[in-house]
This record gives sequence, structure tokens and C-alpha cells, in this order.
Amino acid sequence: MGQTTMDEMKSSSNKKSRTTSKQNIKQRIQNFFETADAWGVFVMGSTFVLLLGALYLVYVLQSDFEMYNLERMGSKLGISILVVTGLLFLFRVGFFLYTVFRYFKYKAIGSVSDEELPSCTVIVPAYNEGKQVYATLMSLASSDFPKEKLQILAVDDGSKDDTWHWIQQAKIELGDALAIYKQPKNMGKRHALYLGFTKGSGEIFVTVDSDSIVAEDTLRNLVSPFVTNPNCGAVAGNIRVLNNEKALLPKMLDVSFVLSFEFVRSAESTLNSVLCTPGALAAYRSKAVHACLENWINQTFMGKPSDIGEDRAMTNMILKQGYHVLFQRNAYCYTNVPEKYRGLYKMFIRWGRSNVRENIEMSKYVFRNFRKGPKFGTRLLFVSQFLRIIMSYPLLLFMLFFVLSHPLLFLSSTLASILIVTTFPVLFYAKRYELSESFWAYSYSILYTFGLFWITPYAIATANKRGWLTRELAVKK
Repeated sequence: MGQTTMDEMKSSSNKKSRTTSKQNIKQRIQNFFETADAWGVFVMGSTFVLLLGALYLVYVLQSDFEMYNLERMGSKLGISILVVTGLLFLFRVGFFLYTVFRYFKYKAIGSVSDEELPSCTVIVPAYNEGKQVYATLMSLASSDFPKEKLQILAVDDGSKDDTWHWIQQAKIELGDALAIYKQPKNMGKRHALYLGFTKGSGEIFVTVDSDSIVAEDTLRNLVSPFVTNPNCGAVAGNIRVLNNEKALLPKMLDVSFVLSFEFVRSAESTLNSVLCTPGALAAYRSKAVHACLENWINQTFMGKPSDIGEDRAMTNMILKQGYHVLFQRNAYCYTNVPEKYRGLYKMFIRWGRSNVRENIEMSKYVFRNFRKGPKFGTRLLFVSQFLRIIMSYPLLLFMLFFVLSHPLLFLSSTLASILIVTTFPVLFYAKRYELSESFWAYSYSILYTFGLFWITPYAIATANKRGWLTRELAVKK
């Protein structure tokens, strides 16, 4: 997978100035077609053909849609479905507008001085990561952070490849700045992090995935909120995709990540309630970690040890203690993501199972007086997530019925909806970064709607299953 230099990452992380002239827009679109490969051009072209064709079909089939709606209004079941879907639609629109409002209230916290920065332990768990772990460790060592306050720990979780060799190579170059540990066998990421939490001495713990690269100012930006906000217990970093130069799935995921982090988590941060600090880059107050560490490492679900969702679980436990959980947009981390469909759906299944488990855990405290100050926003975030889960089966059944009874109406209305709804993430990404790359959001929405719609229902049905799922998949180094 391609690696990015520090200078390139800093330049890409800064918001690029742009004009809205037609000439500039045409130039960006031209640049896209010049740099994209034939398969990418075909996928993007097919995406727009589908979406624009769907709009035309909706126009042509207006009378059919009217007849379908009249049929639904003619029965109690149809009216009930119409009322429920209408209420859900109103809630989603209201929640979206609320998120937009909170987003505009967000402001990243600037870096504090070297003297104010707390001591920091960075933990890098690694399994079958090969040479990439070396790049990760070197990027951390190059951080603009006081060296006397920085401790880096690398934990090889029983890798079967040459990961340990590259960790040792990093140790040779970095010396005392890096401490290395090797698990006797593969015990899982949670246990590798646990080792780091018990060995680390910093006031702040930072976790970084071994397939990630951080920008030079990432660490100091990430930990600064702990200084300015004594109630801060955890901070989420800003995750971007590292391997998005050629493969199409990473290009799509990069647009999705920008919306998920820079829009959604920005809004959550203003409520002091970011629901998940990502494993790729997160920071925790050591006091908050040690207060829940034993519960975290011994966490079970339906009688089985939890070996997934360690980041969401830690976030949940820290929120439960009454701490604030924030997001730092200026703390960039670039991470590798799956390039094939199989790796993608396995990653989403893991995330989905964790989401089900942790929403159940969150329901046990979120409506109690779990912390001082306003809690309405936190509860609204929980309700939104919980509705997604409980409505997944009814919506799936409705979709299947719609497909079987009116396939053409389903296809045209769904694609037209994708065109309308996905325009927001397209514009958001274009405003923050590149117009030409933003269009991948349309392709991703089609893929998710037709190729990954089954993830949440399947994750609910198999929420008790263990396993990382993607660890044994062959990855391109």
C-alpha cells in the first residue's frame, strides 16, 4: 500500500483554498479523468448514468407512484406503514438539522505550549502488519512533541509474519524512545492494548493502529484538550484513508470517513459525547482508563469474552464515569482500509456487532444522572443509534416486499433518493478537500444500499459471535 510523506500529509490536511468559477470546476473534473484509471472512470460514469436514469424514471412513472400510494392509503396496514415511515423521516430530518446546528458550533482546540503538555504514552498494537508498523513508529517518533514527555510502546500480538523484525528495526533506530514487547501468542488487540496500559506511565494514553501514519502535529493537538478541559476523559482523532491512491473502495471510504468524523463527530463533540474514539487514533486520560481497566479487559457479552469493539467499549466506560469525550479535527491520522469487498463487509460486521453490544450497555446509564451538566444531546445521540438498530428488520422486510411487488418503482425511487441525500456529503467533502474526489460518495452510497444493506440485520443476529474477521485476510503491503 502506498505510504504518504509528512509534508504531503500536512498539505493534504490543510483546507485548500478554491474558487467557484466554472473554469476551476471544469479543470478539477478534467484532472479526475486524467488521473483515474479505466475502471475508475467506468465506475464513476456508471454511477451517474444510474442516478440520472433513475431521476428520469421517477418522472416517467409519476402515475405509477400515485397509484401505489393510493393503494397503500386504502388499507389500515398501508396507513400504519405510511405513518411510521413519515414519523421516522421527520425524526431523521430533525436530527440532521440538529447535527448541522451543532456542527457550526464546533471549533477544534488549538495546541497548548510545550510546558503545558502532559506526559504521553503512545501504544501501538501490531499483528501481521509487516513493514507498515515501522512506518507507523517512525511517524510517531517524528512528532512535534517534547521528547522528554513522550513514551512510545509497540506490542507485537503474536504475529506470524516479519512484524517483530520491523519493530526491532525501529527500536534500533529510536533507542530508548521506543519500548517493545512481544506477546507469546496472538491474544487479540484488547490484550495488546491492556499490556500497554499497564506498562505505560504517561498522564495521557494514546492508541494508534499499526497500519496508520500520523502528521507531525497530531499528538500535541490530540492531547491539548486534556489541558484546557479538566473534565475531558477521551479524545477522538481525525481519521483519513492512507491507501486511496489507486483502489476504488478506499477512495469511497475516504469521503465517508470525512463525513463521519469531520461532520458527525464535530457535532457530537459540542455535546461532549463523541460515542466512539477510533482505534486508529484516540487519546485517554490515564486516570479514567485505570478506573475501568479491569472491567474493560474482562468484558463479556452473553457469557463470552469480548474480543471486538475495544475502542467503543472504552469510550462507553469513560462516558459512563461522567467524563467528556471530544473530537479534534486538527489531529490527523491516515490509516489503511480494505481494498476488496470481502474485507470491507467483514470490517463492517465487526463494527456492527460492537455497535449493538455497546448500545445495550449505553442504555443502562444514559437516562440516569451519569454526569453533571446537560445530557439531552447525549441521549438524543443514543436514541438515533438505537432507532437504526431496532428498525433495521422492519425496514429490511419492507424493502424486500417493495422489491418483489414493484421492482421498477423501488429501483428508481431508491436511486433518486441516493442522488438527493448523498449530495450533502459530496458538497461537504468538496468544501473541505477536493471536488473531483467528492463524487465517490455517490458510488459508495449505491454500494452500501445494494451491497451492504444486510450488515446491520446480520450483525444483530450474530452479535454474540467472537472474532476479528479481517486479521487473517491477505493484505497488500
